[in-house]
Amino acid sequence: MTRHALLTCPLDCPDACRLKVTFERGPDGVERAVKVTGDPEHPYTRGFACAKTVHYPARQNHPERPLYPLRRTNSKTEEPQWERVTWEEALDDIAARLKSLIAARGAGSILPYHYAGTMGLLEGSHAHALWRTLGAAELEETICASAGTAAWTLGYGTRLAVNPLDVPHARLIVLWGINSLSTHSHLTPQITAARKQGARVVCVDPYRNRTAAFADQHYKIRPGTDTALALGLMRELFVNGWTDAEYIAQATEGVDDLRAEAEGWTLERTAEVTGLSVSEISELAWLIGTTRPTYIRVGYGMTRHENGGTALRAVTLLPALTGDWRHRGGGCVLSTSGAFRLNRTRLGAAHLTRPEAPRVNMNELADALTPERGFGAMFVYNCNPAVVAPDSGRVKAGMARDDLLVVVLEQAMTESARLADYVLPATTFMESPDLYTSYGHFWLGYNRAELSPPGECRPNSWVFAELARRLGVTEETVYWTADDLLREVLDTDHPYLAGITPERLKAEGTLPLNIPKGFLPYAEGAETPSGKVQLAPAPRFVPVQAAQNAEYPLRLLTPPAHHFLNSTYGNLDNLNRAEGGEPHVLLHPADAVSYGVQDGEYARLTSEQGAVTRRVRVTDAVQVGVAVVEGTWWGLSAPDGLSINELTAQTLTDLGGGSTFHNTRIRVQRAEG
Repeated sequence: MTRHALLTCPLDCPDACRLKVTFERGPDGVERAVKVTGDPEHPYTRGFACAKTVHYPARQNHPERPLYPLRRTNSKTEEPQWERVTWEEALDDIAARLKSLIAARGAGSILPYHYAGTMGLLEGSHAHALWRTLGAAELEETICASAGTAAWTLGYGTRLAVNPLDVPHARLIVLWGINSLSTHSHLTPQITAARKQGARVVCVDPYRNRTAAFADQHYKIRPGTDTALALGLMRELFVNGWTDAEYIAQATEGVDDLRAEAEGWTLERTAEVTGLSVSEISELAWLIGTTRPTYIRVGYGMTRHENGGTALRAVTLLPALTGDWRHRGGGCVLSTSGAFRLNRTRLGAAHLTRPEAPRVNMNELADALTPERGFGAMFVYNCNPAVVAPDSGRVKAGMARDDLLVVVLEQAMTESARLADYVLPATTFMESPDLYTSYGHFWLGYNRAELSPPGECRPNSWVFAELARRLGVTEETVYWTADDLLREVLDTDHPYLAGITPERLKAEGTLPLNIPKGFLPYAEGAETPSGKVQLAPAPRFVPVQAAQNAEYPLRLLTPPAHHFLNSTYGNLDNLNRAEGGEPHVLLHPADAVSYGVQDGEYARLTSEQGAVTRRVRVTDAVQVGVAVVEGTWWGLSAPDGLSINELTAQTLTDLGGGSTFHNTRIRVQRAEG
């Protein structure tokens, strides 16, 4: 028996695709997902799913998926050994240990660690309600978007965006710091439609990835110099009269400060800093200055440096000078998330957030897990910190402490799960109901539970509600169902959500926000205190402190791989094979010669934090002085068993306390043996 269902993809991607999932009942009588593609009727998904998520059934049905609660029977410093226990045994023991910990040290000694393994509001954002009710440590979710969010907020306030279906009206498309063909694939049909109408597509990125190869022109910028390029472009806009004086006067504030800062960025100075030629910078300035509408899609890649927040802010101010915000299809996009004006007052028990609770920036987990910080329990869900957190060697050492209770809620036996005292089997998006927004389009999505959970898998919300009962928690939000959450968050009078009721959303599955026709989010100003786009204080280029030197002469970049989404698909052999079977380091031919390594050989990559071994791929896709390792591979797939984040540091961005994964300086030498 075969049937189909439409569900929203739960993963951390702007596309939030509406998926068509095919289910079949096997000879054993169990119904399973066997195929995933895109909903052909969805205006943005348009019938296709990405190269990763078409393989979701293999992850869903993986033979090593945890199906029952598991308790560790040996030290966390050893290869894990498990015993199956009942939910009652696991939850009773965990609750008893939490009661003792709270009595001895207070609830602030509990550290929840989470991120965007699911974008569902119930199993993601709202799962934190128990911890806020107890007064546990507050985790600052900064590993991805915080620097960009802080930068956008300074200039524009709320994160609004060009309607993605208006992109075909653009005549110049600038893809800056985003490998959109791999990480935002449903933007591609919109770009292609614009191209057919005469649009030019350019890419600004430190190496030639799929998007750079797709573009008409690739500007191979030196890593960490985006602010300098933006200021150099601004100077050309001012000098050549390519600015919209009327828009600047009516909708912005602080242009004199910005003009003064840009004045010193001549073509020659900009070229010296960015590594681009004078002619390339002049050409890009001319394109942006003379082409209306220009659509700039920025990614978070440029924010992964110490100066990354300022970099993104500088780039996003360009359309405020050209007036592109007044043109359909023109402007700049970071995220559409600000359009989802849901009632979030009690989501995740936000109303119970305690100012006195300990705070942990999730990029500084290695420091937080030292005994001196006093945490006695760690709950990991929707995240794989042993692989994705900076300075992962120290993170794993902290998680392996015998005096730290580590509980991991998971759908796969990740490296974080292998460091747990308890592994609690979690449901997938096909097995529990949830609500989804997007940061790449304007559609809400609702998922029913289409499958019975296999084994004894349970949703995060169920696990934390059961713990709450054992801990005597009475706060009602901790026990919300999906229906409760729908009623709460849709209880708003904002016009973007007019007419969207729980009943209608559940019946139709996905609904567009009521975005005004001809939506131009910043045509008249911005949702800032002044009501205008803030050009001041002007962004200023500050070189990163972790400058390359004789000991560490290469800049390491760790951008996404085409077939991975963070670490979500790291256990699928076919996707690992599609990425070359193991992680590779891309080196320019000149650097390969300088450091005595050859294509196909293993090299030792060493930073101030640690060292890893990777196979070398020699290519001119990268520039001299830059090494690239694509994808957040599981360490289990690497030749030395180590994540690339053994090399990265806890250094934070200038705005938003964000991660600096592209800030790492390394040396490379031939691996011995």
